[in-house]
Amino acid sequence: MLLTADDPQGPSLSSSRFADEHRLAVSTACEAGALLRPYLRGENSQPCEVKAKGCRGDVVTDLDTLAEDAIVRRLRERFPHDRIVAEESGELAGDVANGRTWLVDPLDGSNNVAIGLASCVVGIALCEGDAPVVGVVHEPVTGRTWSALQGCGARGPHGPLRTAARAPSPAGPLLGWTQGYGVTRDDLRARSLRTGLERGSRRLLQLWAPLLTWSMLARGDIDGFVGYRAEAIDLPAGALLALEAGVEIRALDGGPFRGGVTGPDTERSFVAGWPEDMPRLLDMVNGG
Repeated sequence: MLLTADDPQGPSLSSSRFADEHRLAVSTACEAGALLRPYLRGENSQPCEVKAKGCRGDVVTDLDTLAEDAIVRRLRERFPHDRIVAEESGELAGDVANGRTWLVDPLDGSNNVAIGLASCVVGIALCEGDAPVVGVVHEPVTGRTWSALQGCGARGPHGPLRTAARAPSPAGPLLGWTQGYGVTRDDLRARSLRTGLERGSRRLLQLWAPLLTWSMLARGDIDGFVGYRAEAIDLPAGALLALEAGVEIRALDGGPFRGGVTGPDTERSFVAGWPEDMPRLLDMVNGG
């Protein structure tokens, strides 16, 4: 499938009870992107500071904290009673009774930035309970933004996104892959999945920035996306963007995908793709 821009045809954003939250998330992500842009484009002479984060190869940069501080401040000012979970700060408690949680990934792709690759995005999501209702992915280098509002579709830089048929490539699908930091090098299931996907696909991309991969899927640049024990912080924004664009998400066994922000990472393994491609993707995942 291929995504194209079109004039609004679906439900109006203003009709959603989360319209204000959507506007705030989009503007806040763009503002954070503006802070990051000079560094990522090499316009700032000061190199970013990089520190190890944990013992599994993750890193944190001062750009992460720069963007996160700005995002959290804006969210807290507008919705002081909401819970916030941010990549670097962790949980900032709110009113548990309202069931609302903001998820902030200020620089998805920190490992890329640390080695000089500007392949990264800013991600913000709002969940009601365990379900995402607002998702925003912003690309700081280009200034492009993709967003979704539950029940109102997905939007990109040129307006709403819609699907159009595309013939499958005889060389196989172009797929994205992600795995959580909790996955060890000797995880046999991860090895098996990667081997099967590499054998059956035209290319298997691991971008170290899951939200960037979700945006590529939602706009039709890739054919599918497979995640194994994915991280909770960036899954809801990307999944909502893809779902509202018409993508289908399944568990690895083909059953319903119920992964959310709570629960163990073993519940956040998924296969995402266009509905007509799902049988082929599931065959690849399960050795068919």
